[in-house]
Amino acid sequence: MRKPLVNRLVFIIGLTWLAALCSYAQKTEALRINSIPHALSWKNSPVRYSIKGDQLTIVAGEKTDMFRDPNVTYNTDNAPKLLFQPEKDFILSAAIEHSFVSKWDGGAIVLLEDSLNWIKFCFEKDYTGAKRVVSVVTKNISDDCNSIELPGNKAYYKLAKADHVITLYVSVDGKKWLLVRHFQFPATKPLQVGFLAQSPTGKECSVEFSAIRYEAKKISDPYTAQ
Repeated sequence: MRKPLVNRLVFIIGLTWLAALCSYAQKTEALRINSIPHALSWKNSPVRYSIKGDQLTIVAGEKTDMFRDPNVTYNTDNAPKLLFQPEKDFILSAAIEHSFVSKWDGGAIVLLEDSLNWIKFCFEKDYTGAKRVVSVVTKNISDDCNSIELPGNKAYYKLAKADHVITLYVSVDGKKWLLVRHFQFPATKPLQVGFLAQSPTGKECSVEFSAIRYEAKKISDPYTAQ
């Protein structure tokens, strides 16, 4: 009687292991966006997501954020991010749209070297309730640069890398671009770039990224974004 019982236990354990393996594979599988010629994968899983052509929706759960406080009292990196490895020089742009329900709800283009060195270019509900263009550059500790306020729930964001220089732009129509920030970001490790959603104080935040465009090229003039 013992042998059938042992065989049954082995069979059940095998099924459990297989289910866990399949679940892990689903979470880590490579994904595709039509306008990006590279596979993407998750760093921190979202509550849910969808990809349709060159549109991406990410739903971040509660208490999700990416920030390393200058006061060293708040360090977290649990916001869902969909990332890919770009060429040495590139331009990535997308329209970012969400409902600005809770304080610090946001959607962003992100560029990461590692957990201590990264850039978050965010369309965020700030501490005053404004729909704010915010950029965070982290080199062990984050800065927090609050830029212009925008009237609507949708804005166009662009991040360009040329050698060790990063340039950030924003636009209300995707045609006329305003330079927000221009700085050096030297990296010694391969970079990843992509999309983030966060909801530090809310229940969740659903962010839609549309008009996603990627070009493997170096901009020649940072003031025209060309």
